[in-house]
Amino acid sequence: MIANQLKKLLLTLLIVITAQVQAIEIDGSSQLLMMRSKQSFPEAMLALQSTLGEYDYIISRVQRIDIGLTGMGYNTDMYRVLFFTKPNEFREVIAKYPELTAYMPLKLTIFAEKDETIIATVDPTVLRFINSSAEFTRLTRRWRSDIVAIMDELRELE
Repeated sequence: MIANQLKKLLLTLLIVITAQVQAIEIDGSSQLLMMRSKQSFPEAMLALQSTLGEYDYIISRVQRIDIGLTGMGYNTDMYRVLFFTKPNEFREVIAKYPELTAYMPLKLTIFAEKDETIIATVDPTVLRFINSSAEFTRLTRRWRSDIVAIMDELRELE
């Protein structure tokens, strides 16, 4: 029961944190990218940080979510949101698409669930509602490709 509540809370947090518009499904396809790891939370967190660096992303901030969850009665001490970006790309994207400011930097949620660690994010291609140009579509598709590749590498570590 608590696992289902945490899953629902994760989904809610992802929607709120990324300020996604209206629905988690667009055109009938799921817009949530998620993976489960058998690694412990500390191991998965370290591997995630390292793998992000291999793709030239820097982590601009790590936000602890567990404090608020504990205050709401959930029993967890391993729940974080990682904000990550490529510094030059971040500045260029915000300059070119100022309406994207609320959605940047990109975010990954990582949390422990029993003996697994879950990493999840909203698919960056949902941002196509901001701009439908071919250039912007390529950018969001590259972000998605990077995130999927990072998750694939983390799966291989198990």
